[in-house]
Amino acid sequence: MDTPTSDPVPLRRSEGFVRVDGHSLYWQRLDPPGSAGRLPILLLHEGLGSVAQWTRRGVDVAARLAEATGHPVLAHDRLGFGRSDPLPAPRRDDYLYQEGREALPRMLDALGVERVGLVGHSDGGSIALIFAAAHPGRCAWAVTEAAHVLVEEETLAGIAAAHTAFHAPGSRLRAVLARYHGDKTDFTFANWAELWPTPGFRSFDMRDALPSIRCPVLAIQGAEDEYGTPAQLDAIKAGVSGPCETWLVPDCRHAPHFEAAERVLPRIAAFAVANGS
Repeated sequence: MDTPTSDPVPLRRSEGFVRVDGHSLYWQRLDPPGSAGRLPILLLHEGLGSVAQWTRRGVDVAARLAEATGHPVLAHDRLGFGRSDPLPAPRRDDYLYQEGREALPRMLDALGVERVGLVGHSDGGSIALIFAAAHPGRCAWAVTEAAHVLVEEETLAGIAAAHTAFHAPGSRLRAVLARYHGDKTDFTFANWAELWPTPGFRSFDMRDALPSIRCPVLAIQGAEDEYGTPAQLDAIKAGVSGPCETWLVPDCRHAPHFEAAERVLPRIAAFAVANGS
């Protein structure tokens, strides 16, 4: 079995756009030497994320995982984010299910990828679990960071604080997001911050889907996560049918892959290699 290495390796970068359901979606791929035929790792971004936002604070998550595992690493901008087309209409309150059950498998089909390992952050973590439950033959393993399997009051309080920050005069949050989402920024933000507190979305609870997940799962959350509590990890551990590891990362908030990169990324890489066949 291959083992992770800390030595940098040359990576072949490729990128492009594919048409899915009439929309143009942006993708990026990193291929380490000798990775042909190995299981791809797919990164699923957060609710305000994009491919470009997997690189921050001097940490390139995709490159670090590709170098450490020797596996190809892919990422894409979901519809409405980054360089992909804007949303044609406001999101429905079942959008996480639509992403995991319908949009993600169609994106994989467009990329010519049959089976993957998933690393999902926040919304992306929820989507990873929904995909693993709905398409067990296509998901070899899943790593979630700050995934939501139910809506907590802490989640809504964190979103309310972000909403206030976004709409403050001279908002730094708005300026940062605009660098990635351009003229889609306001609509993209509203379809997250103003959707979650609605009665329809507040009832989101995917715990009944978790028993359908049979692949190995590593569920990670920062101990100081401003958008959720350890109840999310407990629910994942109690619900999935396959092997599951959970890790509450000390001194860490909502983005463990950046805030605790030197601890978290090697753990994800080791899990990917151990389950990468």
